[in-house]
Amino acid sequence: MQLQPMIAVRDVQASSRWYQEVLALDSAHGGDEYEMLTHADVLVLQLHKADRHEHPLMGEPGGSGVVLWFGEADFDAVLERIESTGIPIADGPLVNPLAHHREVWLRDPDGHVVVVSSPLGDLG
Repeated sequence: MQLQPMIAVRDVQASSRWYQEVLALDSAHGGDEYEMLTHADVLVLQLHKADRHEHPLMGEPGGSGVVLWFGEADFDAVLERIESTGIPIADGPLVNPLAHHREVWLRDPDGHVVVVSSPLGDLG
């Protein structure tokens, strides 16, 4: 089984650019209503315009109690990319003492909480 998360967004193209900038994902579809974002040809995230009728249970963008968590082997490179783009950081970078790794907490353009972390146990 493969996890294929899809989130509701207000502006598919703007959200796609944000995730490409922050996580260096690649566009595999593109468009105004739907986007597939990949890494090394593996589907990572789907973006769908919020007001489209084919997914009536999807809900509105952001704030649903869901956190999109991305583990990243090269945490320092991601953090440098985030800082260079000027994207606001909601919290961190910080050390999670329970997971023994580093984290940075962000909000995407629709308010979804996005966490990027170094690998579990990264700090010993």
